[in-house]
Amino acid sequence: MRELFGRLGLGALALSASLASFAAVEPLPPLQIQPKHAPISSNVSKLIEELHYSLPRLDNSLSSAILDRYLDMLDGNRMYFTAADVASFNRLRYELDDRTRTGDLQPVFDIFNLFRKRAGERVETAIALLATEPDYTLDETYEWDRSELPWPATDEEMNELWRKTVKSDGLRLILTGKTWAEAAEILEERYERSYRRITQLTSDDVFETYMNAVAHNMDPHSSYLSPRQSEEYRIQMSLSYDGIGASLQLEDDYVKVINIIPGGPAAIDGQLKQEDRITAVGEGTGEPVDVIGWRLDDVVQKIRGPGGTRVRLQVLPAGAAPGSPEKIIELVRDKVKLEEQAAKKELLEIPFGGKNYRIGVITVPSFYQDFAARSKGEEDYTSTSRDVARLIEEFRAEGGIDGLVMDLRANGGGHLSEATELSGLFIERGPIVQLREGRGTIQQLDDPSPSAVYTGPLGVLVDRYSASASEIFAAAIQDYDRGVIIGQQTFGKGSVQNLFPLDRLMRGTDNGQLTLTIGKYYRVTGDSTQHRGVIPDIELPSMVDTATVGESTRDTALPWDRIQPARFRAQGSLDSTVAQLRAHQQSRASSDPEWSYLLSDIAAVKEIAAQKSVSLNLEARIAENERLEQGRLARENARRAALGLEPLTEIEQLENAQTSDAILLRQAALIVAEIAENRSAQ
Repeated sequence: MRELFGRLGLGALALSASLASFAAVEPLPPLQIQPKHAPISSNVSKLIEELHYSLPRLDNSLSSAILDRYLDMLDGNRMYFTAADVASFNRLRYELDDRTRTGDLQPVFDIFNLFRKRAGERVETAIALLATEPDYTLDETYEWDRSELPWPATDEEMNELWRKTVKSDGLRLILTGKTWAEAAEILEERYERSYRRITQLTSDDVFETYMNAVAHNMDPHSSYLSPRQSEEYRIQMSLSYDGIGASLQLEDDYVKVINIIPGGPAAIDGQLKQEDRITAVGEGTGEPVDVIGWRLDDVVQKIRGPGGTRVRLQVLPAGAAPGSPEKIIELVRDKVKLEEQAAKKELLEIPFGGKNYRIGVITVPSFYQDFAARSKGEEDYTSTSRDVARLIEEFRAEGGIDGLVMDLRANGGGHLSEATELSGLFIERGPIVQLREGRGTIQQLDDPSPSAVYTGPLGVLVDRYSASASEIFAAAIQDYDRGVIIGQQTFGKGSVQNLFPLDRLMRGTDNGQLTLTIGKYYRVTGDSTQHRGVIPDIELPSMVDTATVGESTRDTALPWDRIQPARFRAQGSLDSTVAQLRAHQQSRASSDPEWSYLLSDIAAVKEIAAQKSVSLNLEARIAENERLEQGRLARENARRAALGLEPLTEIEQLENAQTSDAILLRQAALIVAEIAENRSAQ
């Protein structure tokens, strides 16, 4: 339920209603395909086959994959359909290619209608279970991630699954201090709200979900949006700039943070992270209200409020199982400050080899450009490359720097032209990136600058969330041997999308829009950044798990490949020293208490993320949560002891503890300082 039911708040952990409400609901009329859907489906099929980068053919193989993806979007956690239900759908397995071309999609709606019927049956089961408090002294476990498990084979298996689901939902609330009576009331309200959502689903919603099952089988970035969802998406994206500065989406009933917007309250505060899940929202000092199972727009409205007021978010950390220790983050609502989105500089004094090195750091949150001002011919328009050039000049005016770190962590990309122009600040001349379209046409984008602005020691700090334009820049710096890439393997998003408003291609004004991948980026070496990303010269550990984040984790991601290299000449001589820099970094880190703290923290986070099941024993869960919290405190105090600092006594004091971001930045600065020392010795 990643698409339709994600947006509407109908998820795997919470789909019920109060018994009274459920009993009063009249049987829902089956949803039918609408006349407009057939021509849209036919046109989308043609566009995919003619314009998608891979030039696919809708055939039996894709038909089978489309059915599997559609079922996954409806019941990704395998909690509604039985194995027999799924077996009955196999009659369509090799028909959907032809049906999608002709628009004969009523069987797709029939699958949804059965899903809705099954959901009602699960509602009845769950509501009956709420009448009795579960026995939390039993040694039972609950597998909260069922995405790789089979559908239940019998009604008995299904009932047992829902018994544990309701029990787990209640336990999570009890662990936050609720009584069973309070938990049951919250769950009843949550389930009732979710059931009400399902009654509001329309034929357009079902059609959109199916068309996305088709589009996502081409690649993860191709999609279809109905007219209503296109407008809702636009509104949601604009709203995310006016509360806490985070882009949100619903996934399995949880509001998940998919992006922290540079310049917003969340980015400035620094505690909220990508992949975190918001479980409750409170106003000021008030008690947070449970928002699991809410519609996304309802959660956004609750998070938003007058500027200057406080909002409290209860957050389940990224990767943690439901019921793991949650944290409270208090933010002051505000608009995203444009000046906070811009590139910023800071100066680090780095002792190295008996000398203090002045290492400049320029943080680039995104690749931005004031396109409107540039189009008007304004000479002082704002852009990433212009701001970075200005900051480099400011460093010179303030006494100069011995080396520079470009910090592109969590930079998800932006304007392609800014990636080429920023690269040009550090490269004398030459091609920056190649763009290949589906039918083989290759375009080469060159450095637009007449000369480099900075030629000194350079490091580029990246992480798994560095994507798209960030990868183009990092790849160019690496390929020209101009600087050292430090950090984590980047995201691997090396594809180009184009938006096709269907109203321009069809009659009518109610057809929605299609986004298709039409091209791929390639480095000057001919290697793609797609899927593989940029591999750092010197790898640093990270809290982000590359096995769960990144293009390579998407099952339909376009593959890595290569084309002919462009004609270019490397402009540095770092290749021969990278191995030495890597060895020296590891040696320095091994005796650094900050580094030891970081590694132990990462290990603890990965341990939590690896858990696919949780105990349903209350005492065991309390003990486990206490162990995790005390482990965090012990790791921080070990770090503080090594640095001669006073120990912390309370868990709450950990909010001000050292962050991994600062530790990794210092390691990058030390690497650049060593490059500067090597250069001065030559």
